[in-house]
Amino acid sequence: MPLDPEEVAHVALLARLGLDGEERRRMGADLDRILDHVSALQRADISDVPETAQVGALVNVWREDVPAGSLSQEQALANAPDTDGEYFKVGAIQE
Repeated sequence: MPLDPEEVAHVALLARLGLDGEERRRMGADLDRILDHVSALQRADISDVPETAQVGALVNVWREDVPAGSLSQEQALANAPDTDGEYFKVGAIQE
């Protein structure tokens, strides 16, 4: 069922899109094609397809937690835009 121009204008308004007449016509045609695809998906018989939470066979994908050395204070402060020698200096966020 094709969208009428008022529905396309309403969707454009909700999306805060300023569309001229030609853009509305093109977007309407695009939306019609999208809705046709969604309609085809809704008609597909999936009664024998089990529900799944994950389509892939993912198992624990976390890496092992391996301790590593940390940066020295000098290394951590090396690229800071402003320091006082020991700490990062940042601007106040409240007055």
